[in-house]
Amino acid sequence: MSVDFDHETLGQRVVFKSGHAADNLAAEVGRLRASRVMVIATEFESETATKLSTGFDVALHYSDVAPHVPIAKAKAARVIASEYNIDLLVCIGGGSTTGLAKAIAMTTGLPIVAVPTTYAGSEGTNVWGLTANSRKLTGVDNRVLPVTVIYDAELTLSLPVELSVASGLNALAHCVDSMWAPRADPINQAIASEGIRAISVGLEAVVSDPTGLGGRERALYGAYLSAVAFASAGSGMHHKICHVLGGAYGVPHAQTHATVLPHVLAFNAQHAPDAEIRIATALGAASAVDGLARLYSALRAPSALREYGFDEASIPEAARLILSAIPESNPHAVSIDDLERLLRAVWSGRPVEG
Repeated sequence: MSVDFDHETLGQRVVFKSGHAADNLAAEVGRLRASRVMVIATEFESETATKLSTGFDVALHYSDVAPHVPIAKAKAARVIASEYNIDLLVCIGGGSTTGLAKAIAMTTGLPIVAVPTTYAGSEGTNVWGLTANSRKLTGVDNRVLPVTVIYDAELTLSLPVELSVASGLNALAHCVDSMWAPRADPINQAIASEGIRAISVGLEAVVSDPTGLGGRERALYGAYLSAVAFASAGSGMHHKICHVLGGAYGVPHAQTHATVLPHVLAFNAQHAPDAEIRIATALGAASAVDGLARLYSALRAPSALREYGFDEASIPEAARLILSAIPESNPHAVSIDDLERLLRAVWSGRPVEG
């Protein structure tokens, strides 16, 4: 078997130590010689953001954050950053917060230091996403890649178990999609395999011991690996489905990824035997589908998108929107009937079809 691929590794600094986010953040601000810092965090994370930013001067605390980064909010944040002569963006929170920082960086070139409080993984990619006219637009731009990511598992302790599970499964979806995305190669597949192992073990530990740091550290480490793999491999069938659902119907990001993943895995796995073996092995199972089903059962994971506001009547329209976005590299050809059948299963929460 010949080996033939092109792989690009993104340059980024990662600082990982529980209980030291404030010190590490202050050190990074100093290292970057920033004097006009914009700290972005939701109202929910405002207390955490204040505590983490005591070691340096903050020019602006900003909290106008929304899921899927509506273009109007991105434009408003860019104007504010310019008015305050910001020279560094610090985002503290989940994917929406990181997404807004990326939207600012995309047009201003400002550097980002990301401090994740969930397992979203956006902090490890050069992928941006904006929502306009109920459609999610995504792209790749190295200007949006945070220059530094500061990980501290203590910051995830406030994330309830249910949300930890959904967020972690979102990261797991990055790994699975990286197995057959348009730029999949042996390097990002290897990274994704380790990510699957770390996330699955970590999430089970979080469920059994929500206040323990061990499981949360493992899940956070796996989430970073998932982001690295995803940034290299690109968006596969799973992410194209979720981008349409999130942008057009406003369903929550993490729960959407969690409910869609088992069905996309079942659809693709039998047509991608090498990837299926990697996923199954990482999950410690005889088959990828069975391994994921066991994990979902152990985690009591989300299973039905109808519980998160998706209307069954929207399925035909959603299938049409998704079909044109499916990559040609997908292991199995996809029809409109396939997508409608998959979306009905996702909506209802019925077991996957192998």
